Amino acid sequence: MTGELVIEARGVCKSFGRVAAVRGLDLSVQRGEIFGLIGPDGAGKSTVVRILATVASADRGEVRVLGMDVRRMSVRVRRRVGYVTQNFSLYPDLTAYENLEFFAALFEVPRRERARRAQEVLELVGLAPFGDRRAGAFSGGMKRKLSLACALVHEPELLLLDEPTTGVDPASRRELWDILAQLHLRGVTIVLTTPYLDEAERCSRVALIYKGRVVICGPPAQVKEQATGRPLEFRPVTPQDGRLALRAAQEALAQLPGVTEVLPLGDVIRVYGRDGLVLEAAVRAALEEKGIVAERLRWAAPRLEEAFISLIRQAEGERE
Repeated sequence: MTGELVIEARGVCKSFGRVAAVRGLDLSVQRGEIFGLIGPDGAGKSTVVRILATVASADRGEVRVLGMDVRRMSVRVRRRVGYVTQNFSLYPDLTAYENLEFFAALFEVPRRERARRAQEVLELVGLAPFGDRRAGAFSGGMKRKLSLACALVHEPELLLLDEPTTGVDPASRRELWDILAQLHLRGVTIVLTTPYLDEAERCSRVALIYKGRVVICGPPAQVKEQATGRPLEFRPVTPQDGRLALRAAQEALAQLPGVTEVLPLGDVIRVYGRDGLVLEAAVRAALEEKGIVAERLRWAAPRLEEAFISLIRQAEGERE
C-alpha cells in the first residue's frame, strides 16, 4: 500500500423511496488494498459499490474515485474501474471470447490490442480452453470467472466486486481468490462485498456496514479485538465414559446469570458473557452439578464472526 487514496467518500446518503440505504457514510481506500465491505443483508453494501462504480448516484455527499468526482467525471471513472455485479449480466448467446471482444470495444480498447487482451484475461481466469463456448453453457463458477475477465479486459486500476463468490462451489471460491491474489500482486486495488467472514479475513482492511453507516473500519485482527469479551471454550464430556455431552452442557448453561450466548462448534462449546473469572467459576459449577467435565477449558481468541455480531449488538444498543 502506498498511502494514496483511490476512494474517498464523505457523508454519502442514498435512499430508494422512503428506504434509506446509505446514511452519511464515510469511507477511504488506499491504493493496493484488498478492501472488504461486510455487514448483514440490507446494510447498504451493494449500494455503496454501485455508487463507486457510477452505476448509481448518491443523493448527498462527496465521492471521489481515483481522484475524480464520480458525478462530474463518471465516464472517465468507468474507463479506469472494473465492476462485477452479483448476478450474471453477460450475453449468454455469445461465446466467452465474443463477450470479451464486446467489452473491450465498449471500453475503447484499441482494436489491435483486443485479441491479445482477451486471450490474456482468459488465461488469467483459467478459461482459455473454453473461449469458443457460449457463456450461457458455463457452470456457476465459470460464469463468475468470465464476468471477472470482462471486468479486467481494459486493465483497470480499481476492481469493484459485489459478492463475487456467492453461489459457487468451494473449489471455485478458492480459484477466484487465487486470481484476486494474483491481481493484488500486480498492483490492482480490490474492493469487494462478501457474506463470508472467512473471506473477509483475507482482506487488508474491512469495513463493517450496518444500516447504511460504517460501524468500524480496520484490519481484520483489529476489528476482532473490538468484540466485547473473549469466549470461554471447552469440550463437555461425562467423566464415567468420556462421551460428549453437548446438549446437556448447553441446557445447563443457557439460563446461567451472566451468560449471553452458548454456541456449539463441532465437539466444543463457546460461552459468551460478562465478568471473566466470575463467569468461569459459574460455568464450572453449573457443569459439575450436571455431572459434566469441561475438558481443555480456556479463554479463546474471538473470531471475526463474533466481533461482527458483538459490534452490531453494540450499534443496536446505541440507537435504542
